[in-house]
Amino acid sequence: MRLWSVEGNKQRLDGGAMFGNVPRNLWAQWLTPDAENRLEFACRCLLVEDLDGQTVLFETGIGAFFEPKLRARFGVLESEHVLLRSLAARGVNPEDIDVVVLSHLHFDHAGGLLTAYDEHRAPELVFPRARFVVGRRAFERACAPHPRDRASYIAELPELLRRSGRLELIDGAEAPCLGSAVRFEYSDGHTPGLALAEVGSVVFCSDLIPGRPWVHLPVTMGYDRYPELIIDEKRGFLEDKIARRVRLFFTHDLDCAVALPVSDADGRCGVTAEERTLDGEQL
Repeated sequence: MRLWSVEGNKQRLDGGAMFGNVPRNLWAQWLTPDAENRLEFACRCLLVEDLDGQTVLFETGIGAFFEPKLRARFGVLESEHVLLRSLAARGVNPEDIDVVVLSHLHFDHAGGLLTAYDEHRAPELVFPRARFVVGRRAFERACAPHPRDRASYIAELPELLRRSGRLELIDGAEAPCLGSAVRFEYSDGHTPGLALAEVGSVVFCSDLIPGRPWVHLPVTMGYDRYPELIIDEKRGFLEDKIARRVRLFFTHDLDCAVALPVSDADGRCGVTAEERTLDGEQL
Protein backbone atom coordinates (compact mmCIF):
# COMPACT_ATOMS: atom_id res chain seq x y z
CA MET A 1 0.00 0.00 0.00
CA ARG A 2 1.00 3.60 -0.55
CA LEU A 3 -0.48 6.44 1.53
CA TRP A 4 -0.95 10.04 0.47
CA SER A 5 -2.43 13.01 2.31
CA VAL A 6 -4.69 14.91 -0.08
CA GLU A 7 -5.87 18.43 0.61
CA GLY A 8 -9.47 19.54 0.08
CA ASN A 9 -11.09 22.95 0.46
CA LYS A 10 -10.10 24.89 3.56
CA GLN A 11 -12.52 26.72 5.81
CA ARG A 12 -12.55 29.27 8.62
CA LEU A 13 -14.57 28.43 11.73
CA ASP A 14 -15.32 30.29 14.94
CA GLY A 15 -12.56 29.65 17.46
CA GLY A 16 -14.91 29.40 20.42
CA ALA A 17 -17.02 26.79 18.67
CA MET A 18 -13.96 24.72 17.81
CA PHE A 19 -12.55 24.82 21.36
CA GLY A 20 -15.68 24.53 23.51
CA ASN A 21 -14.96 25.62 27.07
CA VAL A 22 -11.25 26.32 26.49
CA PRO A 23 -10.70 30.07 27.15
CA ARG A 24 -9.82 32.22 24.15
CA ASN A 25 -6.63 33.50 25.77
CA LEU A 26 -5.43 29.89 25.77
CA TRP A 27 -6.52 28.61 22.35
CA ALA A 28 -5.33 31.84 20.72
CA GLN A 29 -1.82 30.78 21.74
CA TRP A 30 -2.23 27.58 19.72
CA LEU A 31 -3.85 29.07 16.60
CA THR A 32 -4.14 32.67 15.41
CA PRO A 33 -7.70 34.00 14.93
CA ASP A 34 -8.64 36.51 12.25
CA ALA A 35 -10.54 39.76 12.84
CA GLU A 36 -13.83 37.81 13.01
CA ASN A 37 -12.48 35.38 15.65
CA ARG A 38 -12.25 32.60 13.08
CA LEU A 39 -9.50 30.00 12.69
CA GLU A 40 -8.38 28.42 9.43
CA PHE A 41 -8.67 24.65 9.16
CA ALA A 42 -7.83 22.00 6.62
CA CYS A 43 -10.25 19.40 5.27
CA ARG A 44 -7.62 16.77 4.56
CA CYS A 45 -8.27 13.34 3.07
CA LEU A 46 -6.25 10.13 3.01
CA LEU A 47 -5.64 8.37 -0.31
CA VAL A 48 -4.51 4.74 -0.19
CA GLU A 49 -3.38 3.11 -3.41
CA ASP A 50 -3.12 -0.64 -3.91
CA LEU A 51 -5.13 -1.51 -0.81
CA ASP A 52 -5.67 -5.12 -1.84
CA GLY A 53 -5.64 -3.86 -5.41
CA GLN A 54 -8.06 -0.99 -4.79
CA THR A 55 -7.71 2.77 -4.68
CA VAL A 56 -9.45 3.99 -1.54
CA LEU A 57 -10.23 7.55 -0.47
CA PHE A 58 -10.86 8.20 3.20
CA GLU A 59 -13.26 11.16 3.34
CA THR A 60 -13.79 13.96 0.85
CA GLY A 61 -13.61 17.20 2.83
CA ILE A 62 -16.09 20.02 2.50
CA GLY A 63 -15.89 20.37 -1.27
CA ALA A 64 -17.41 23.32 -3.13
CA PHE A 65 -21.12 22.44 -3.26
CA PHE A 66 -22.31 25.46 -1.24
CA GLU A 67 -23.96 28.37 -3.01
CA PRO A 68 -21.95 31.61 -2.57
CA LYS A 69 -24.01 32.88 0.38
CA LEU A 70 -23.55 29.67 2.36
CA ARG A 71 -19.93 29.35 1.29
CA ALA A 72 -19.29 32.71 2.95
CA ARG A 73 -21.34 31.78 6.04
CA PHE A 74 -19.41 28.58 6.62
CA GLY A 75 -16.02 30.08 5.77
CA VAL A 76 -15.17 27.94 2.74
CA LEU A 77 -12.18 29.63 1.16
CA GLU A 78 -12.11 28.31 -2.40
CA SER A 79 -14.91 28.12 -4.97
CA GLU A 80 -13.28 25.32 -6.99
CA HIS A 81 -13.36 21.68 -5.90
CA VAL A 82 -9.84 21.53 -4.43
CA LEU A 83 -9.93 17.80 -3.66
CA LEU A 84 -10.31 16.95 -7.35
CA ARG A 85 -7.33 19.17 -8.18
CA SER A 86 -5.27 17.50 -5.45
CA LEU A 87 -6.18 14.03 -6.69
CA ALA A 88 -5.30 15.03 -10.25
CA ALA A 89 -1.87 16.11 -9.03
CA ARG A 90 -1.41 12.50 -7.86
CA GLY A 91 -2.55 11.24 -11.28
CA VAL A 92 -5.90 10.06 -9.89
CA ASN A 93 -9.22 10.82 -11.60
CA PRO A 94 -12.64 10.48 -9.91
CA GLU A 95 -13.39 7.31 -11.89
CA ASP A 96 -10.19 5.73 -10.52
CA ILE A 97 -11.55 5.67 -6.95
CA ASP A 98 -12.88 2.22 -6.02
CA VAL A 99 -14.06 2.97 -2.46
CA VAL A 100 -14.81 6.15 -0.50
CA VAL A 101 -14.85 5.71 3.29
CA LEU A 102 -16.79 8.32 5.29
CA SER A 103 -16.52 8.57 9.08
CA HIS A 104 -19.87 10.42 9.14
CA LEU A 105 -21.89 12.68 6.87
CA HIS A 106 -21.34 16.18 8.27
CA PHE A 107 -20.83 18.49 5.32
CA ASP A 108 -17.17 19.24 6.08
CA HIS A 109 -16.41 15.52 5.72
CA ALA A 110 -18.81 14.49 2.96
CA GLY A 111 -19.39 17.64 0.88
CA GLY A 112 -16.57 16.66 -1.46
CA LEU A 113 -18.75 13.80 -2.71
CA LEU A 114 -20.70 16.41 -4.66
CA THR A 115 -19.95 18.44 -7.76
CA ALA A 116 -19.07 22.11 -7.34
CA TYR A 117 -21.92 24.60 -7.12
CA ASP A 118 -23.64 25.42 -10.40
CA GLU A 119 -26.75 27.59 -10.27
CA HIS A 120 -28.13 25.79 -13.32
CA ARG A 121 -27.66 22.19 -12.13
CA ALA A 122 -28.47 20.15 -9.04
CA PRO A 123 -25.45 18.60 -7.30
CA GLU A 124 -24.38 15.13 -8.40
CA LEU A 125 -22.04 12.51 -6.95
CA VAL A 126 -18.48 12.99 -8.14
CA PHE A 127 -17.10 9.44 -7.98
CA PRO A 128 -18.94 7.39 -10.63
CA ARG A 129 -17.61 3.91 -9.76
CA ALA A 130 -16.86 4.08 -6.06
CA ARG A 131 -18.63 2.18 -3.33
CA PHE A 132 -19.46 4.44 -0.39
CA VAL A 133 -18.73 3.00 3.05
CA VAL A 134 -20.61 4.73 5.90
CA GLY A 135 -21.37 3.64 9.45
CA ARG A 136 -25.00 2.56 9.75
CA ARG A 137 -25.78 4.78 12.75
CA ALA A 138 -24.01 7.76 11.19
CA PHE A 139 -26.11 7.32 8.05
CA GLU A 140 -29.31 7.04 10.08
CA ARG A 141 -28.43 10.27 11.87
CA ALA A 142 -27.96 12.03 8.53
CA CYS A 143 -31.41 10.82 7.44
CA ALA A 144 -33.07 12.06 10.65
CA PRO A 145 -30.83 14.66 12.31
CA HIS A 146 -31.50 16.31 15.63
CA PRO A 147 -32.41 20.03 15.52
CA ARG A 148 -29.06 20.77 17.17
CA ASP A 149 -27.02 19.36 14.27
CA ARG A 150 -29.45 19.51 11.33
CA ALA A 151 -27.46 22.33 9.72
CA SER A 152 -24.37 20.10 9.68
CA TYR A 153 -25.88 17.79 7.05
CA ILE A 154 -26.54 17.97 3.32
CA ALA A 155 -30.25 17.20 3.01
CA GLU A 156 -30.11 15.57 -0.41
CA LEU A 157 -26.98 13.49 0.15
CA PRO A 158 -28.46 10.35 1.81
CA GLU A 159 -30.89 9.85 -1.05
CA LEU A 160 -28.16 10.40 -3.65
CA LEU A 161 -26.08 7.72 -1.94
CA ARG A 162 -29.03 5.32 -1.79
CA ARG A 163 -29.90 5.84 -5.45
CA SER A 164 -26.32 5.19 -6.52
CA GLY A 165 -26.74 1.50 -5.64
CA ARG A 166 -23.19 1.61 -4.27
CA LEU A 167 -23.85 2.44 -0.61
CA GLU A 168 -22.41 0.03 1.96
CA LEU A 169 -23.52 0.53 5.56
CA ILE A 170 -21.35 -1.00 8.28
CA ASP A 171 -21.60 -1.52 12.02
CA GLY A 172 -18.74 -3.92 12.67
CA ALA A 173 -14.97 -3.99 12.59
CA GLU A 174 -14.77 -4.63 8.84
CA ALA A 175 -16.41 -3.44 5.63
CA PRO A 176 -17.16 -6.24 3.14
CA CYS A 177 -15.59 -4.34 0.24
CA LEU A 178 -12.36 -3.74 2.20
CA GLY A 179 -12.01 -6.93 4.20
CA SER A 180 -9.40 -7.16 6.93
CA ALA A 181 -7.16 -4.48 5.37
CA VAL A 182 -9.13 -1.76 7.21
CA ARG A 183 -10.35 -2.04 10.79
CA PHE A 184 -13.13 0.15 12.21
CA GLU A 185 -13.99 1.30 15.70
CA TYR A 186 -16.76 3.71 16.63
CA SER A 187 -17.28 6.84 18.71
CA ASP A 188 -20.47 8.57 19.85
CA GLY A 189 -19.28 11.71 21.63
CA HIS A 190 -19.17 13.91 18.52
CA THR A 191 -21.98 12.27 16.53
CA PRO A 192 -23.62 8.83 16.68
CA GLY A 193 -21.59 6.04 15.14
CA LEU A 194 -18.53 8.02 14.04
CA ALA A 195 -16.44 5.40 12.20
CA LEU A 196 -12.69 5.53 12.81
CA ALA A 197 -10.75 3.64 10.15
CA GLU A 198 -7.33 2.13 10.82
CA VAL A 199 -5.23 1.15 7.82
CA GLY A 200 -1.70 -0.14 8.25
CA SER A 201 -0.09 1.88 11.03
CA VAL A 202 -2.34 4.94 10.58
CA VAL A 203 -5.79 5.73 12.00
CA PHE A 204 -8.08 8.38 10.51
CA CYS A 205 -9.13 10.35 13.61
CA SER A 206 -11.93 12.38 12.01
CA ASP A 207 -13.69 14.59 14.58
CA LEU A 208 -12.78 12.49 17.57
CA ILE A 209 -9.40 14.27 17.41
CA PRO A 210 -9.53 16.97 14.69
CA GLY A 211 -5.91 18.06 15.18
CA ARG A 212 -3.02 18.27 17.61
CA PRO A 213 -4.62 20.56 20.24
CA TRP A 214 -7.47 18.06 20.76
CA VAL A 215 -5.06 15.25 21.65
CA HIS A 216 -4.99 16.83 25.13
CA LEU A 217 -7.91 15.01 26.74
CA PRO A 218 -9.88 17.96 28.25
CA VAL A 219 -9.99 19.84 24.91
CA THR A 220 -13.28 19.29 23.09
CA MET A 221 -15.35 21.15 20.50
CA GLY A 222 -18.57 23.05 21.01
CA TYR A 223 -19.90 20.89 18.16
CA ASP A 224 -19.52 17.70 20.20
CA ARG A 225 -22.75 16.12 21.50
CA TYR A 226 -21.32 14.81 24.77
CA PRO A 227 -18.01 16.38 25.86
CA GLU A 228 -17.52 14.08 28.83
CA LEU A 229 -18.15 11.00 26.70
CA ILE A 230 -15.74 12.13 24.00
CA ILE A 231 -13.04 12.67 26.63
CA ASP A 232 -13.54 9.10 27.86
CA GLU A 233 -13.50 7.83 24.28
CA LYS A 234 -10.30 9.73 23.50
CA ARG A 235 -8.62 8.29 26.59
CA GLY A 236 -9.25 4.68 25.55
CA PHE A 237 -8.49 5.42 21.90
CA LEU A 238 -5.15 7.09 22.66
CA GLU A 239 -4.07 4.50 25.20
CA ASP A 240 -4.55 1.82 22.55
CA LYS A 241 -2.78 3.76 19.79
CA ILE A 242 0.15 4.69 22.05
CA ALA A 243 0.57 1.06 23.12
CA ARG A 244 0.55 -0.15 19.50
CA ARG A 245 2.43 2.87 18.03
CA VAL A 246 -0.37 3.66 15.61
CA ARG A 247 -0.08 7.14 14.12
CA LEU A 248 -2.91 9.68 14.11
CA PHE A 249 -4.10 11.14 10.80
CA PHE A 250 -5.64 14.60 11.28
CA THR A 251 -8.24 15.95 8.87
CA HIS A 252 -8.55 19.50 10.24
CA ASP A 253 -5.01 20.35 11.43
CA LEU A 254 -3.72 22.96 8.98
CA ASP A 255 -0.04 22.18 9.45
CA CYS A 256 0.12 18.51 10.45
CA ALA A 257 -1.23 15.49 8.60
CA VAL A 258 0.09 12.71 10.80
CA ALA A 259 1.80 12.32 14.17
CA LEU A 260 2.65 9.65 16.71
CA PRO A 261 0.73 9.91 20.01
CA VAL A 262 2.68 9.80 23.29
CA SER A 263 2.00 10.40 26.96
CA ASP A 264 4.26 11.84 29.66
CA ALA A 265 4.88 10.70 33.23
CA ASP A 266 1.76 12.56 34.39
CA GLY A 267 -0.42 10.86 31.78
CA ARG A 268 -0.84 13.98 29.62
CA CYS A 269 -1.21 13.02 25.97
CA GLY A 270 0.66 14.76 23.17
CA VAL A 271 2.30 13.93 19.86
CA THR A 272 5.74 13.53 18.36
CA ALA A 273 7.14 12.70 14.90
CA GLU A 274 4.82 15.26 13.29
CA GLU A 275 4.60 15.24 9.49
CA ARG A 276 3.01 17.94 7.39
CA THR A 277 2.14 15.54 4.56
CA LEU A 278 2.18 11.89 3.61
CA ASP A 279 3.77 11.55 0.17
CA GLY A 280 3.35 8.02 -1.06
CA GLU A 281 4.54 6.32 2.11
CA GLN A 282 4.75 2.60 1.54
CA LEU A 283 3.40 0.16 4.12
